[in-house]
Amino acid sequence: MSLRTVIAGVSGRMGRALVEAVAADPACILHAALDRAGSPLVGQDPGAAFGVSSTARVSDQPAVALAGAGALIDFTRPEATFVYLDACVAAGVPLVIGTTGFDDAGRARIAAAAQQVPIVFAPNMSVGVNLLLKLAEMAAQVLAEGYDIEIIEAHHRHKVDAPSGTALGLGRAVADALGRDLAQCAVYGREGVTGERKPDTIGFATVRGGDIVGDHTLLFAGIGERVELTHKASSRATFAQGALRAAKWLQGRAPGLYDMRDVLNLK
Repeated sequence: MSLRTVIAGVSGRMGRALVEAVAADPACILHAALDRAGSPLVGQDPGAAFGVSSTARVSDQPAVALAGAGALIDFTRPEATFVYLDACVAAGVPLVIGTTGFDDAGRARIAAAAQQVPIVFAPNMSVGVNLLLKLAEMAAQVLAEGYDIEIIEAHHRHKVDAPSGTALGLGRAVADALGRDLAQCAVYGREGVTGERKPDTIGFATVRGGDIVGDHTLLFAGIGERVELTHKASSRATFAQGALRAAKWLQGRAPGLYDMRDVLNLK
């Protein structure tokens, strides 16, 4: 039986990629789509603009869209995610969250909701990026001494949060592997006379420009050598396919907070 999928933020770049991914996946069917109140897409076929026809309609009422649904996939903004989060809890519908930009309170709210419905919450749904997160942990353990750690990320000019959720995820993976607290050791910018680099810090550098889908490099800089782990996304399709994989994996799962490493059995 095909998974009846609801896509939130259908007018966005990821929303469009998800519509195409669902249409191409025989194990999924587009049940409904959600967009902001007042969107000109409300009442329309979400796939019509992309040459993908369906019987689904765009709604601005989460409870209506979720009736009879098997999963909701959300790539929006934190404030919208919380609306969909509450609606999924009320409807008992599993949720895949690819939205980034949450603070600690927001992450705690998601964790609380996961006690009632199963949720996959990951800063990046790409299979390759989640492999990178696993490799980051392994590399950090091997290169724990004598190597300075920097994370460089680049995205399109429209991205509103920085560093990216994926860059922060890499930072957390490395910090956890080293027994450090990222909140205490992260350096998010350097300017002027900064003094020598402290050896226990993890630096972040951000680039924004053009239509870059997403580039991430984890750099271990030692004396006489550098080790770089890099992932470059050329299409949002990789994120959409990963999100669908997560939505299918959630079916029949007990309530809980999961991430893509659970989905991919990388833990």
